[in-house]
Amino acid sequence: MSTLAQRRARERGLTLIEVSIALGIAAVLFAAVTVSVGAITGAKAKASASELAGVIRSLYDTAALSGKTCRLVFELADPKGEGGTTRYHAECAAGNVTTARDRDALLREEDRAREDDKRNKGRSDTRRNYTRGSDDQPGLDELLAQEEGRVENAARFSAFTAEEVRPRELPQGVTISVWTRHQREPADKGVAYLYFFPQGFTEKAHVYVRQGENVWTLAVSPLTGKVDIAGEALEVPKS
Repeated sequence: MSTLAQRRARERGLTLIEVSIALGIAAVLFAAVTVSVGAITGAKAKASASELAGVIRSLYDTAALSGKTCRLVFELADPKGEGGTTRYHAECAAGNVTTARDRDALLREEDRAREDDKRNKGRSDTRRNYTRGSDDQPGLDELLAQEEGRVENAARFSAFTAEEVRPRELPQGVTISVWTRHQREPADKGVAYLYFFPQGFTEKAHVYVRQGENVWTLAVSPLTGKVDIAGEALEVPKS
């Protein structure tokens, strides 16, 4: 009888525990295949490129309608480093300002300024005294200081957010490099900028969105703000 019972138990097939284990293994394998296919096709990079193209166009319109100079700030994760996430957000100045022609020098100055801010954090601000003219009228030094302050206030950038232009963080494994016409090579780490001006133009730029071996290039038109997306790494235009 015991032999017959054992044979009948084997004929009943898999137990509930065995079925659960098999389903769990299948789910893990399916997830692994999905991630692998996404990495191979660059699906995350493609989606990030499309989203970034919309942000660029929206910020172009914002600068033109508000009469302010705006910029897209990229916080780039080093592609050769471990970990790190690329982020970007928008900023607008109080008025219409221009940018340095040598963007490589500007980026170096920005990096030095950030380091100086860290070192000087906690120190009290110093104030300068200016001489005054006769009859309590502003002297030349004070007038120059007032003009300098006006220019600095107009050029001071502050965060700008809107539904279409909000801070974003790229998915893990997706990186960005940015080239503008004032640079010799694309910036792929540190901070990079793309400026938009109220006169209705932006900088000629290529933004490269990468995931593994997949690259999507956003080619920005300076006169229209239009963004063309190419599924390859386009060559940096010759100046």
